[in-house]
Amino acid sequence: MTNKKIDPQDKSLKTLFQDFYRVPDYQREYVWGETNPKGEGGEEVDQFLNDIHLEFQNATKDDAPEYFIGTIVVCKGEGDVFDLIDGQQRTTTAFITLCAIRDALSEMAADIPAELPSQIAASSTDWQGKTQHRLRLELQYEDAGGILERYAHGEAAEAPRDGTRSIRNIGAAYDTVREFLRTTLEDDPDQIKRFYGYLTNKVKIIRIETPTLAMALKIFETINDRGVGLDAMDLLKNLLFMHAKGDQFAKLKTSWKALTDAIYQAGEKPLRFLRYYLLATYELDGKLREDAIYDWFQKNPSATKHESEPLAFAARLLEAAKAYGNFARGLNVAGDPEPGIQNTQLAGGKSIKQHFILLMAGRHLSSGQFSRLANELEKTMFTWLITGTPGKEYERRIIEAAHVLRDIKPADSEALEIFLQKHLVAERAGLSKEFDLALMGLSTRNVRAFRLRYLLAKLTQHIDLAAYGPSESRSRLADYTDGGNDVEHILADKADDKARAEFGDKADSQELIQSLGNLLLIEKSINRSISNVCYSDKVGPYSKSKFLLTKCQADTTSEEIGVADKITATVQRLKCWPQWNKTAVAERQAFITTLAQEVFEVPAPPPVEAETA
Repeated sequence: MTNKKIDPQDKSLKTLFQDFYRVPDYQREYVWGETNPKGEGGEEVDQFLNDIHLEFQNATKDDAPEYFIGTIVVCKGEGDVFDLIDGQQRTTTAFITLCAIRDALSEMAADIPAELPSQIAASSTDWQGKTQHRLRLELQYEDAGGILERYAHGEAAEAPRDGTRSIRNIGAAYDTVREFLRTTLEDDPDQIKRFYGYLTNKVKIIRIETPTLAMALKIFETINDRGVGLDAMDLLKNLLFMHAKGDQFAKLKTSWKALTDAIYQAGEKPLRFLRYYLLATYELDGKLREDAIYDWFQKNPSATKHESEPLAFAARLLEAAKAYGNFARGLNVAGDPEPGIQNTQLAGGKSIKQHFILLMAGRHLSSGQFSRLANELEKTMFTWLITGTPGKEYERRIIEAAHVLRDIKPADSEALEIFLQKHLVAERAGLSKEFDLALMGLSTRNVRAFRLRYLLAKLTQHIDLAAYGPSESRSRLADYTDGGNDVEHILADKADDKARAEFGDKADSQELIQSLGNLLLIEKSINRSISNVCYSDKVGPYSKSKFLLTKCQADTTSEEIGVADKITATVQRLKCWPQWNKTAVAERQAFITTLAQEVFEVPAPPPVEAETA
């Protein structure tokens, strides 16, 4: 008769690994010790070992405190092997630790505790008398690639460290344990064996055995509810499996792995993606916090259909994740370069991604319409950033716009144009006064270096495109912002005596030296040749620049500039300064402000009316 009861059991690692376990193929990969593409994270294995060692140090010769490492949820499957539904990270780490201890003692030619090998692998005989040798822990998900067997069989030295995420993470975890044994335990066999004795006898875990998989998944949800232990992404996955049919598990597993891979490859936090997806797709406001996402799913199954259609919901989430991953790489939905997205990254840095909410809401548009959206969004994001609009405020406006955009059909070009005018063009117009004040007061002191470089590059590119037209290089803003170009101080920060004398009054003013009016973009090779010399000695090298805005800094009448209609018309719009002084700096700051208003399509604020007497 099948046991219908939930059976919680207090286990030491010694008794835990007297049974056999497998991690089903629909479970997530081993992620402890993993760092993101920025090198952040990866401390879990260290923390696991150090916390146990801290308690180990409190042991006396007669007794030692127990240390609780958490709960696992299992369901007995085929062959008397327990399916590990929750707790695979700590269980796998404990298993890897046993392998590393065995290997360390073996390499030192020290005695290996008799129980240790059987905690890693053992033979079992079924009721038909068939004996099978198996590992105490088996990973069935494809990402594992059979790597755990290599460590279990003492082949760590030959085991690959590159490949899938699990292969890399398990290798890193093993190396972390070996480093712990080498440094904290000083590669002392006696210390290692004492630590092993504590680990296997005094480290405790609660194993909850359930009679059915459905009950195991439900307990998993209960234990981890509200993000305690796991985040909303893991809980959502469990929620989908709870409502999927058994024959849907394989497809759901494939979709979920593709989803997490897409997010990981984009270098993104899964919860940020999930929050942005929800904000772009459903009637939610910016008050939705990451720690409230799972609660929202539980309360809104009719909106998402994740309970009634788990496979379809996972497919929609995967489609959005792929698009999101493309956005993170500066691409459109189809995977082609999208200048508006690339440029917004240059202006905002890679940490600013609130605009992805609007891009997600507009991913159904045609490629041309999407490019129009991305370009308008770039100009608006820069306007928000340069005017100091708080992030929460522009996120709120983006969310409001997303709720409108997602319902606009690609065939309705007029509706899209009305949307762009109302939510992006008008937004910039409403900040015209703030934009003017920000540009007129801009200096290296009040704007981040990458944003200043973006601005100078954008203005320089705009003039080149107006004069010469598009080309592969001119159409790519990154060719202007890259390391081959410098932000040049026309009056150098450490100008020589001749330069200071030529400039005249306020030559030592940092306010003037660091102001936007005193800066231009120039090729690094030219900048190195002029160093800190006076302006009259710089204008010759300036005229050799390929950037028209820089070339015309001191003179717009040179025949070398060109006579073609577009070039002539563009040059005639530019201002030049044959002499450089504090008046010229102020004039150029005003000229650049006007140029920026043109580039970002921010109207000049209305003139202030003089007060009447």
